[in-house]
Amino acid sequence: MSLFEDARKYIAGGVNSPVRAFAGVGGEPLFVKSAKGAYLYTEDGRQLIDYVGSWGPMILGHADAAVIKAVKKAAESGLSFGAPTVIETMLARKICQLMPSIEKIRMVSSGTEATMSAIRLARGFTGRDKIIKFEGCYHGHSDSLLIKAGSGALTLGVPSSPGVPAGLAEHTITLDYNDADAVKAVFAELGDSIACIIVEPIAGNMNMVPPVEGFLETLRNECTASGSVLIFDEVMTGFRVALGGAQAAFDIKPDLTTLGKIAGGGMPAAAFGGRADIMKHLAPEGPVYQAGTLSGNPLAMAAGLATLQAIERPGFYESLSARTRQLIDGLQGAAGAAGVPLSTEAMGGMFGLVFTADGPMRRFSQIAKADLDRFRKFFHGMLDQGIYLAPSAFEAGFVSSAHGDTEIGRTIDAATRVFETI
Repeated sequence: MSLFEDARKYIAGGVNSPVRAFAGVGGEPLFVKSAKGAYLYTEDGRQLIDYVGSWGPMILGHADAAVIKAVKKAAESGLSFGAPTVIETMLARKICQLMPSIEKIRMVSSGTEATMSAIRLARGFTGRDKIIKFEGCYHGHSDSLLIKAGSGALTLGVPSSPGVPAGLAEHTITLDYNDADAVKAVFAELGDSIACIIVEPIAGNMNMVPPVEGFLETLRNECTASGSVLIFDEVMTGFRVALGGAQAAFDIKPDLTTLGKIAGGGMPAAAFGGRADIMKHLAPEGPVYQAGTLSGNPLAMAAGLATLQAIERPGFYESLSARTRQLIDGLQGAAGAAGVPLSTEAMGGMFGLVFTADGPMRRFSQIAKADLDRFRKFFHGMLDQGIYLAPSAFEAGFVSSAHGDTEIGRTIDAATRVFETI
């Protein structure tokens, strides 16, 4: 019996998060035994260069010595207290320093919890119910955010998962990412009933799609004019594309920001924060309720703080960006030489690969037309060559500071061989 078959006997679907099951690429998922630096080590004895990085948190590489030391030290004092600790304040202060739009913050345990809570807060602050989200952006699996678009900008959306009440759809407006005109049209019609916009400033859950010029500015302007709350979901991009996140890279100041992944250093931790006048509406100071037994867990706070201290060092992002660009340029060149159409994106330690000649990728509709069969062949070909990419054509990839010339070179060499076969 395989490890996956054994897991399926006890775990729903055999995995604890769906994309891990390899449903998008076929075959059985790999089971990880350990990881160090840029490498994963599997239960069946393989060594793989890893570009998933636990889906983004491992910006320093796996098992970074300083992070592990911080977690071990915290664990020696106890695993959880359900009471305030100084290290919560230390991490909160650090995040507020690195992201000036965040004046006050609240720690939670997952990105889904962060986005769900931020939207509840925006509704409580504005006294409005409707929210705007964008096709192809993912903000966790809370009910309000599992709504797909209707047939037009002002039509009702529909639930995208059984178990989501249809009544929620009337409060969720789903638009095309990067369509500023649609945003303006909705605000012209419904602006005084819109509580917030939630958006990934760089979409990372339909591969990697950056904003077109003027898109984020339009969101900021429309929210300001209508009194709506602009929420940047930087669970993925926060500290990944720049030290101050995508909001620093594009010089746009949101009202609220959600964070996760790197902010927790690989531990289960996330956060939401922003303007002090909005955050004061949270209990116990205000009437909007949010709570969590393990929020601010000391081990997670220690991992997050050690990670943020490490990425502050001079030249970190310049080096990380150069490594990512080295990888993407190499892959693009190898694909071109083999006659394989490939569209690529890169910023900081984040990259995207889409098998299509219809680049650059700026809309979900473009991503949906990509060559998924070719991606599957590429994924498995690279895995056979010792390279682990995200097992889905709709996910971004991640480079860490542990990826050096050796790892990048091996990856490009492997891709050169695989491109010739697909």
